[in-house]
Amino acid sequence: MVDNRFTRHQPYYRQEEMFAGLGVTIHRKTLCNWALLASDWLSSIYREIEYEHWRARYRQFDETPIDYLQPGSGKAQTGYLWVSNIPGGSVLFHWHDGRGVAGINKLMGTPPELTDSEMNQLVRIIQCDGYVAYTSYAKDKSWIRLMACHAHVRRKFVEAANEMPRLIGWILRQIGHLYHIESKLRQAKAGPALREAVRAAESVPIHRRLKRFLDKLALRRSILPKSLLGQAIAYALGQWSRLEVYLTDGRVEIDNNLNENALRPTKVGARNWLFIGNEGAGQKCAILYTIVENCRRLGIAPRDYLEDVLTRLPGMKAGEVAALVPAAWLKARGGKAKRRTA
Repeated sequence: MVDNRFTRHQPYYRQEEMFAGLGVTIHRKTLCNWALLASDWLSSIYREIEYEHWRARYRQFDETPIDYLQPGSGKAQTGYLWVSNIPGGSVLFHWHDGRGVAGINKLMGTPPELTDSEMNQLVRIIQCDGYVAYTSYAKDKSWIRLMACHAHVRRKFVEAANEMPRLIGWILRQIGHLYHIESKLRQAKAGPALREAVRAAESVPIHRRLKRFLDKLALRRSILPKSLLGQAIAYALGQWSRLEVYLTDGRVEIDNNLNENALRPTKVGARNWLFIGNEGAGQKCAILYTIVENCRRLGIAPRDYLEDVLTRLPGMKAGEVAALVPAAWLKARGGKAKRRTA
């Protein structure tokens, strides 16, 4: 039931019809209640993943709108699933009813073993798009370093490609060269030190060449600021100092694509089931998406995992729950993680 909804994206009414075809009568509300109950049990595993993210020094953030029903409002309201990704690690979803700074505050959190002042002494990198809420969040926080995403920059130039094809083609080739360097580093399984050295030798000159070209384009009167190309140039230059972060830090990625990949299944699901039942169900869905997405990344069949942990959780002590986090669960069975790194 959870697997059908959050892995196969089947609305509860379709699951109800599927069971009816097998001669089993289960009302869709019962299926929904079972999913909510599963979320309650899995919340302890979710908290273990949450603590991992709160302690991380480098995370990728993104958010996506999801409609929900608000009794008495007469129409669906819009909430947001926020997602945090640790490249090479786990992914975490969090629900919030808005897209403002409050959602980022919830996603950032503070590990219970650390005070706010202790956390403030740790420089932490957040890789994100140019959405203004991230800038507002980082304002007056010297320990937060925002890092931009090259994929967002490239996408804006792709959208403007019909305006000046040859010119934009050159820009896209330069960005392509940067990605080719990253591809070679991944194939070589390069560590942070090697990545930093190669980027300094090969990527920095390309970055500088591209910046000089964009600066010149920004002065051209023939490129209107409100045109797609004008907007793409302004976005790139506005994000430039944040784009350069990856050049001097071998730990970080060139883009935020892993995070966007994590959000993609939620959009497929939303097209099928349209909205979640109410605002209160939002965080319960976030818990279930967190569990299912971490299983998917590790090559674990979500149904196998859920059947095992939901059977064992009622008899376990709080201190034993960490062993059921998907990565630990897989390791205990001698499995090898199949994490994606790009």
